[in-house]
Amino acid sequence: MGVQQSRRSKSRTRRKRAAWLSTDKPSVMECPQCHAVKLPHRLCPECGYYNGREVIAKNDQAALDKVKKEQAE
Repeated sequence: MGVQQSRRSKSRTRRKRAAWLSTDKPSVMECPQCHAVKLPHRLCPECGYYNGREVIAKNDQAALDKVKKEQAE
């Protein structure tokens, strides 16, 4: 069994535990079609467009709600 060389201080332990808090927030961008805020490389939850094409029709509200729910998680 290994023997520790020196005790790890409380501040070092707490700093290591809190490292995940300092991770960057996800970047957001503006949809070029409707100018709503959306995640990059994902379908716009407001208008249903991606890369200049309509992927989900605007009147298909159930599909748009599903996309919004997935992006909120």
